[in-house]
Amino acid sequence: MEFGPLIKFYRTQKGITQKELAVGICSIPHLSKIENNSKDANEETISLLLERLEVSFEEMEEKEELIKSLLKDFGEKINFYLREEIEIIFNRLKEIEHVIPFSAHMYSYELYKYRYLLFKGLLAEAEAQRDTLSKQKKNFSQHEKYLFRYYNAVSLMYKGHYKKADEIFDELFLENNTETTNGEFLYHWAFVKSSLDQPGHAIHFGRLALQIFMNQHNFYRILHTLMLLGINYTNSNIYKEAQVCFNHLIRNAELLKEERMLPQIYHNMGYLQDKMNNVKEALLYYEKSLSLQPVKNQHYVVTLYGIGEINYNLNLIENAKECFLQVKSLSKDIGTKKQGLLAEFYLIHMDSPDKAMKYLELKVIPYLEGSKEHKEEMIRYYKLLSEHYHQQGNYLEAVNYLMKIT
Repeated sequence: MEFGPLIKFYRTQKGITQKELAVGICSIPHLSKIENNSKDANEETISLLLERLEVSFEEMEEKEELIKSLLKDFGEKINFYLREEIEIIFNRLKEIEHVIPFSAHMYSYELYKYRYLLFKGLLAEAEAQRDTLSKQKKNFSQHEKYLFRYYNAVSLMYKGHYKKADEIFDELFLENNTETTNGEFLYHWAFVKSSLDQPGHAIHFGRLALQIFMNQHNFYRILHTLMLLGINYTNSNIYKEAQVCFNHLIRNAELLKEERMLPQIYHNMGYLQDKMNNVKEALLYYEKSLSLQPVKNQHYVVTLYGIGEINYNLNLIENAKECFLQVKSLSKDIGTKKQGLLAEFYLIHMDSPDKAMKYLELKVIPYLEGSKEHKEEMIRYYKLLSEHYHQQGNYLEAVNYLMKIT
């Protein structure tokens, strides 16, 4: 604890002059030097000054230990995704926030606050906190420098800047920092790799993270990692492993009553079953997912679109039309442009396949290419257009879209 600045803080807070505080204890110049950290004072002098300010020396030392303990606990609770306990500890830290700047943990606290704001999804506040920390980074310890860079990568990830986030993760990993072998780091890097359409890397880092979380009995992070692995196994056409992941997820999420995750789990299991041509099972899981979601929600629209596609492929045209019309309407309200465009494509296709292909080429493909969708989805629509032009005898355009696939 930096007692000099702390004494100055309490003295000015209580409206006491240096002369009033110093009388009978030390000289005014001596007190001034203590307050400005330009002179060390012995424990007895510090204790007497604090006593006159009605602050206990022992209490301050206890607070130093308390801050250290709370911060350690705070980091662990965030890593274990224990939302209620995170709030309890954060509120306890807020109660002693006025003392923290005088402790040895000032920067650690501000860094953990940055992580907390990211955890809560308060990205604008997190960005302001990052800017504040950036001005102080020259004073950081080696560990604090690592945390700052790591949290910046997490911030970039949340904002969808996956390539920049990946570069930071790679730099930290190449520096052989032992801290990069923890589960959180590996999970976040796996998430970034997944978002960059690199399922092989996502599976590698995801499996490493899963082993660590299992050793720690970190149940919520086990669920999150199984979800990530299931999605990437699906995208890699490793269906057996994907099914194992989603079966584990369903069993444990239902057991833990993890209602936030269940709709997404059911949706992803539905998508997997659809890819495996198990359409009845796919519809069952999609409908279970839909029943747990609010209607005016992006995930609801994505699931409803999936149901529409299956009905269309089963030639249940009226059912498909009903789904796509609802998707189109909801997309306008909540801004899910991709599903709106694709729903419109199918609605046009029901009346005129040729017009639908023109719409696909002029509207859908440019949007998907601009938004950098997963390659597998792009390939599907390139193939559709290639087959369309091949049937028309326009082989040049057919080859053009085949070239895009490779």
